[in-house]
Amino acid sequence: MKNLFPIFLLPFFIKVFLIGKPHILFIAIDDLRPELGCYGSPIAKSPNLDKLAEEGRRFDRAYCQQSICSPSRASLMTGARPDEIGVIENTAYFRDLNPNIVTLPQHFIQNGYEAVYCGKIYHGRMTDSEHSWSRKPAHNQCSVKMKWLPGGYALPENQELWASNKEKRFAKYGEEGSGGLIHGPAYESADVPDHAYSDGYSTRLAIATLKDHVKKKPGKPLFLALGFKKPHLDFVAPKKYWDMYDREDIQLAKQKKGPIGGATTGLHASFELRTRHGIPKEGSIGEELAKTLLHGYYACVSYVDAQVGLMIDALEKEGVRENTIIVVWGDHGWHLGEMGIWGKATNYEIATRVPLIFWTPGMKQRGKGTEALVELVDLYPTLCELAGLAKPVHLAGRSLLPLLENPNAKRKQYAVSQFPNPALREWAANPLSFGMRKTFFGPLIEEVEHRIKQQQGKRWNRALFENHLMGYTLRTDRYRLVAWLDYRDVNLEPLFLELYDHKKDPQETRNLVGEFPLKVKELLKELRMSGIGKRG
Repeated sequence: MKNLFPIFLLPFFIKVFLIGKPHILFIAIDDLRPELGCYGSPIAKSPNLDKLAEEGRRFDRAYCQQSICSPSRASLMTGARPDEIGVIENTAYFRDLNPNIVTLPQHFIQNGYEAVYCGKIYHGRMTDSEHSWSRKPAHNQCSVKMKWLPGGYALPENQELWASNKEKRFAKYGEEGSGGLIHGPAYESADVPDHAYSDGYSTRLAIATLKDHVKKKPGKPLFLALGFKKPHLDFVAPKKYWDMYDREDIQLAKQKKGPIGGATTGLHASFELRTRHGIPKEGSIGEELAKTLLHGYYACVSYVDAQVGLMIDALEKEGVRENTIIVVWGDHGWHLGEMGIWGKATNYEIATRVPLIFWTPGMKQRGKGTEALVELVDLYPTLCELAGLAKPVHLAGRSLLPLLENPNAKRKQYAVSQFPNPALREWAANPLSFGMRKTFFGPLIEEVEHRIKQQQGKRWNRALFENHLMGYTLRTDRYRLVAWLDYRDVNLEPLFLELYDHKKDPQETRNLVGEFPLKVKELLKELRMSGIGKRG
């Protein structure tokens, strides 16, 4: 059969031909689960993102490839899965492991675009500036100046706590060994303007950069990436966003324990949160503190939402909104007390499901969401097709264009995510930090080890547990399978299996693996055929 031109793409290519390549506004939000009004949150106030969803396409079942910052972002930006590029932890840099891979903005640069970022796009200092970006932000044209805040805090008392903690950690463990332990409080509400914190400044810098580009290179398409650090810890936002919420309306998570019969390997003791000042190092998070943490998370969501609104307004003011593709994505989900966990880094629905919203100039059926299963790895091919660019051959995802045309279009049968053992994997990857953190978290880590060893019995293998154990999850329309495998050879017998039925148990409260052996066998086969496992 001859290859037929997909007719549904015709409007997009006609538009590109008539008015030139579209601009891209690429918005990344750190640690944002689908806690937005448009996703049904009963409390989150997110009018700007809600409006974008009403005018665009909301993806209700979008999933990240790994529920932690660096692997998720590296996967999305390269269009390859974590195992393919070898990035399964925050310490690995995708460019060191894949020197010739072409990233999403790099591909756009090669096809005539200017590309620039403001805020957080890649993880930490891994900016890939030599390859992914063609210009710097317009700092000199920005209407405000960024003032460095010690620890990211605006309140003097919190700055002092951070500085004191830093001094103590350096004295005890040294600069390198201090790892991620230098923190002040887990939250802050300060009566300051939006731009006092980094996300507000990044937005104004992005607006200045857009204006500079439109003025100097009006005929050149722009790939503008704007990355927000909130609602990542610490939950720091201007007071006016805290004031948007009534503390009495905030409800705590009802599911406070892990799944019945679930893998102990799949849970963790909220290490990221427990490094913050004022958070108990072990034991439960009290109700009053939990309510404050939730309040801070919601405040950060509203703070970021306001910045998104400013950025979209800037597109209107510069006269480029109607020729700009807008995509908003979260890098992974986040437990807010569900399963007794605060943080990301699990293979469950709450940590792998992400918000994803598209707006395109030629979109049909605006405002209709889609329940199709999609993945963040799908963004690279989607943006290529929307801009009329050829797709690199290495891409693992599938274009979402059919769903932008028709929210009911047929899509893939499953989404695949993964996460290594959350209790020790990342610490094992850094021996210096591991020794220090084991001292700091000793009882917590030893307890997790003990429980997992008991659960696995004679199959316990510390080397596998620390270095090679990977949890892979296959999310179908109805089920989630989690398989704990040796990622060097995923065809070996699983160390542990979990099965959850989302039709009857959407909160994943009970592992049904023993009740449906044939379904488990079927899904495990699908998972292995999806291409998981270590490369090379």
